[in-house]
Amino acid sequence: MVKKKNIAFNVAMGAAFLMAMSAVGPGFLTQTAAFTGQLGADFGFAILICILVDIGVQLNIWRIICVSGKKAQTVANELVPGLGYLLTALIVMGGLTFNIGNIGGVGLGFNVLFGISPENGALIGGAIALVIFLVRNALIVMDRTVQVLAVVKVLLIIFIVAISSPPVGQAALHTFVPSHIDFYSIVTIVGGTVGGYISFSGGHRLLEGGLRGKESIRYINAGALTGIGVASIIRILLFLAALAVIAEGYKLNPLNPAASIFQSAAGNFGYKFFGLILLAAGMTSTLGSTFTSVSFLDYSKSDDRNNFYHKLRPYLIIFFIVFSTAIFYFIGSPAKVLVMVGAINGLILPIALAILLVAVTKKKIMGELYKHPLWLTIFGWIIVVFMAYAGVQSVIKGFSSLF
Repeated sequence: MVKKKNIAFNVAMGAAFLMAMSAVGPGFLTQTAAFTGQLGADFGFAILICILVDIGVQLNIWRIICVSGKKAQTVANELVPGLGYLLTALIVMGGLTFNIGNIGGVGLGFNVLFGISPENGALIGGAIALVIFLVRNALIVMDRTVQVLAVVKVLLIIFIVAISSPPVGQAALHTFVPSHIDFYSIVTIVGGTVGGYISFSGGHRLLEGGLRGKESIRYINAGALTGIGVASIIRILLFLAALAVIAEGYKLNPLNPAASIFQSAAGNFGYKFFGLILLAAGMTSTLGSTFTSVSFLDYSKSDDRNNFYHKLRPYLIIFFIVFSTAIFYFIGSPAKVLVMVGAINGLILPIALAILLVAVTKKKIMGELYKHPLWLTIFGWIIVVFMAYAGVQSVIKGFSSLF
């Protein structure tokens, strides 16, 4: 019994860190630095909203997926036949495209640390990701890799904050009483850290680890809250580090605002720290994007490891990583495609969350005895409405920029 509890706890923590580190990838580093440079302490309000949305999204999605014992695409198909395939297309398309940026982050990290070209750094990163996924006990190796990189990331950011002396009082005041609310920054940071595949990474990891049913709710909650906590700590620390640099009168480099934070705080030493953080962020987001996107291609009816999906899975992973790496290596980040898919990605969260909130009312999906907490349902629908509006605005802005 003790061993079973330990396994369940380890799976929950693996899911927690996979979700948290997927949420704070290379894009998040850049967005946080850029918006803090533009808004100063007022950006703390956007961070606060992001954390609140994170709580509502993750607790709902993890619980519904795991109590039903079915992945999101299966839940969607049982609700409306064919709906799961649409959800899969949205998640995989978004995950595949944004993985180009994740791999690019790894390449840039290697470039800062060792001076090799970002393209060759991306090749190294892609090879490392393939090794992690294709070894025996790949999920355990993935969990441990993500956890180690998370600790590295947190410690390095804590060091930068400690030597920067940020204006904590000012940050706290403007977080709860902002002098200016920038809606676009809220939409961007929420969409980039909770939208798309990220919302499902933890829940699908729990299912892969065998956690399902009402009896697993304590582990579901522990994993979700731990993941939200870790991601939130990194968000807050990076915000404080950026604010400290700005408060000293430094101007962040618009071409690489995140690097400016570390370089301004600790010179070339800090710049190398940034390279390590960027490498860790890109690597963990690559693992999270690959695992979650490929998991959406699983429509098998059982956990039999000899079924068609599990036999095909290694090849899907290889294609996913090789394709993303090749696009970055030969073409770079295709800006127009990223803008278009980014705009569409803003709609994935409200669509997916709405599907699951409707599904949770169906006893044929959730079982006769399960009753979803009312506060979670209300919280979830508020987020659906908010993010649907925000997503539509992002689509309009994204497509208008193409013409």
